[in-house]
Amino acid sequence: MPFESRYLTCAGYEIHCTDWAPQGSPAGTVIAWHGLARTGRDMDELAQHLSAQGWRVICPDTIGRGLSQWAARPQDEYCLAFYARIARELLERLDIAQCHWVGTSMGGAIGMVGASGYFEPELHKRIRSLVLNDNAPQLAQPAIERIKAYAGNPPAFATVAELEAFFRAAYKPYGWLSDAQWRRLTETSTRRLPDGRVTPHYDPAMAGQFTHHPDDYLIWHHYDALQIPVLLLRGAESDLVLRETAEAMKTRGPGARGQLQHIEVPGCGHAPALNVPEQLDAVSDFLARASAKAAVAA
Repeated sequence: MPFESRYLTCAGYEIHCTDWAPQGSPAGTVIAWHGLARTGRDMDELAQHLSAQGWRVICPDTIGRGLSQWAARPQDEYCLAFYARIARELLERLDIAQCHWVGTSMGGAIGMVGASGYFEPELHKRIRSLVLNDNAPQLAQPAIERIKAYAGNPPAFATVAELEAFFRAAYKPYGWLSDAQWRRLTETSTRRLPDGRVTPHYDPAMAGQFTHHPDDYLIWHHYDALQIPVLLLRGAESDLVLRETAEAMKTRGPGARGQLQHIEVPGCGHAPALNVPEQLDAVSDFLARASAKAAVAA
C-alpha cells in the first residue's frame, strides 16, 4: 500500500488519518486537510505527488467524517476551535514538531486558525506555511447557504452507482477527474444506512456549525495575524471565495507583508481537486520555496 492507515486518540476521540511515506521524509511533513463534507482520501493524488518528492504527508479525517469518530456534543465540537485542538493533538501524537499545511475549504480554515495562534499556540509554532485551496477569511453567504442546504440533508440512494452520479453532479466544480478518481471518491465517502441505502460518509450534524457558530468562518483577525508564507489557490469560478475577497487578502496580513501568492485555477469552482499536474506542481513548488525560507530563518 502507498500509505499506512492510522487511528489516534485526539481530544478524546478516535481520529483516522492516512500516513504517506512515514518511514522517510527528507523534505519534511505536510498536513493535507480536506473540506467540509469530505474525507482525507480526497488528498490521495496530492499525497502521492508530494511523497514521491520526499515529503511525509498526513491526511486526517475530521471528527464526524470518514473513518473518524462522530462528536458526542455536536453543537460544541463541530467548530473550528475544536478542530484546531484535534489538529494540535494529532501533531503531538505523531511527534511532528514542524509542518506545512495544505487545506481545502474547511481544511484551510483549520490551518488558518491554527497558524494564527489564537486557539492553539502550539500550532502557531509548528505550522511553517499554509496553502488555502479555495478558502479565505471571509466566505460568500449565498454559497454558505448552498452548502448548508445539501450538507445538512445528505441524500440516500439504493445503489453506489446512484451515489456516484450524485457526487459527479454535486462536485462538478472540482474540475476534471478521471472515471477512476470519481469511483474512488465515491467508494471512500460512502456509508450504508440501517435500511440498506447508501449515503455520504459524514455526520449530518456537522452542518450545524453554520447555525451554532454563525461567524466561525469570518476569520480576518486570524488571517491578519499570520506570519508565514501563504498560497491562495482560488477556483476561477468559485462562488465561495469571491474575487474581491482575494483582492482584499493582498492588502492585509501576509498580503501586506509580501508573503501571499495568489493563483487563479481555471476550469474550477469550489474547490480545485488538487489532482492534475498544474495544481500539484503549484503546491509542491510553493512548499519547496517555503521550506527553503524556513530553513534559512532557522
